[in-house]
Amino acid sequence: MRRPTALAAIKLLVLDVDGVLTDGTLRYGANGETEKTFHVRDGHGIKALARAGVTIAVISGRDSAAVVRRCADLGISELQQGVDDKAAAFEKLIARLGIAAKACAAIGDDTPDVPLLARVGLAIAVADAHADARRVAHRRTRLPGGRGAVREICDALLAARTRRR
Repeated sequence: MRRPTALAAIKLLVLDVDGVLTDGTLRYGANGETEKTFHVRDGHGIKALARAGVTIAVISGRDSAAVVRRCADLGISELQQGVDDKAAAFEKLIARLGIAAKACAAIGDDTPDVPLLARVGLAIAVADAHADARRVAHRRTRLPGGRGAVREICDALLAARTRRR
């Protein structure tokens, strides 16, 4: 396994949605998807990390108005939905932002996230991730997706940046 990038060197954090920002549950009504549930502490961590200068991006395989709303609430402007090839979307993103892949972290939970996780300097799987994601991850959260896993990583990244000063 390749060596992970140090936490303090991370400039971009890429998040999946279903299974990372949410617990992966999809609720459908007669008119389609009706809701997603996000953890408020994850949001607080994201805002704090962004204030510290880390860019936050969301790359998701699904399209959801709820995700658009949540990202707007959190000030996340780097949002890509309906993405089949997350690694290709990531490559375009870092080229546009001028950030090296090794200075990026990503949090994923399942097989579609593996190519992205394999490209970043710090690959993270949530506690309840599928074995495919766990195999390529440098680090695994203690908390499951949608239940504070993102906040856990935001706190670790913030603590590392503070120690570096």
